[in-house]
Amino acid sequence: MWYNDLRPENELMNDRYSLIMLDSEDNYSRMLAEDEKKRTIANLLRLRNGILANVPRKTVDTNLLLGSWNIKNFGTLKNRTAESLYYIAEIINAFDIVAIQEINSNLSDFKKILRVLGTHWKHTISDVTEGSFGNDERFGFIYDSRRIAHSGLSGEIVIPPELIENNAIINQLKRTPTFTGFESGWRKFSIVSVHLHPGEGSNNKAIRKEEVRLLMEILKEKLDTSAFENRNMIILGDTNLYEDDDDIVKLITDTEFIESEGLKGKFTNTSLNQIYDRIFLNVDDYFKIAVDENDKEKGGVFNLFDYVYIDSPNEIAKYHQLMLSHKEDPSTLTSNTKFKTYFNRYWKRNQMSDHLPIWLELQTESSDEFLTKTLNKI
Repeated sequence: MWYNDLRPENELMNDRYSLIMLDSEDNYSRMLAEDEKKRTIANLLRLRNGILANVPRKTVDTNLLLGSWNIKNFGTLKNRTAESLYYIAEIINAFDIVAIQEINSNLSDFKKILRVLGTHWKHTISDVTEGSFGNDERFGFIYDSRRIAHSGLSGEIVIPPELIENNAIINQLKRTPTFTGFESGWRKFSIVSVHLHPGEGSNNKAIRKEEVRLLMEILKEKLDTSAFENRNMIILGDTNLYEDDDDIVKLITDTEFIESEGLKGKFTNTSLNQIYDRIFLNVDDYFKIAVDENDKEKGGVFNLFDYVYIDSPNEIAKYHQLMLSHKEDPSTLTSNTKFKTYFNRYWKRNQMSDHLPIWLELQTESSDEFLTKTLNKI
């Protein structure tokens, strides 16, 4: 992690061009005042302790930490602070690879995150899905190149005309999914990153179900015809699946994808009332989710708001001035109660996201198991 911008101002007098957090729309002025640096550092220390307590450590040659995070309108929300970008980078840094949804056409914040992470962090990124349904969104992966490599496989999943039924309610998925290959050690795998159609109600559900049906038709063929190393396939992202969407989940599991047990039933949105973000795997015997001492699969949801932008009077008060400057009509913020409501419903979600990051720990060392099984076959 590159924390240079957080140094005291008097240490940066001759270091202007090594800074990251500069405002390109304000003559590249510095985005962090001294009091903001102090607050950011204190919160980063708390966040790092929270990550240590909730996410497994990276261990050489034995595990791989896979994350997925819908970062709300990443690039469009212009009031995101440098402080928030540091928190986003710190969370990404906890994993080996993170699939990110809702990256927008403006990549300035995305590039700041990459620079904060450091030069060993690499990325892949898709083009923006054009048209109003695409919502100016694209998909990306950020990965630690010391532990994982891009295999060379990279593309988008487009539905061919012959799969479209007569009078179909959609012809393509509204946000074009990506299909990307990676490798770690002798394991190779592919990840399909999705952001499905949102919304409750019968019409929205029908669109979402058709998106999944079409996607699974494509993936069935890929599982049958792809190179061997790409058949370890993972579907992840913001699925927008609701509790009554079991029939849609069945379309995925009927194609031999298994939902990760460590994430099943866990709320992933900021309001903690929906299970939008999910991970499904169709992998071989040697590509396993790590288990704990009780033989439970390791995976979870990291609630970052337990550590930054905490819902307490003292913490909220620290951001009163920022909320006043960001709100279109600040005259409505007339009491601590109004500040609290705005902070929780809008402001902190626009700083970080309305989704929480999800993760799995994958076991990468199974040489003994492989050799034993192979010996028994000979």
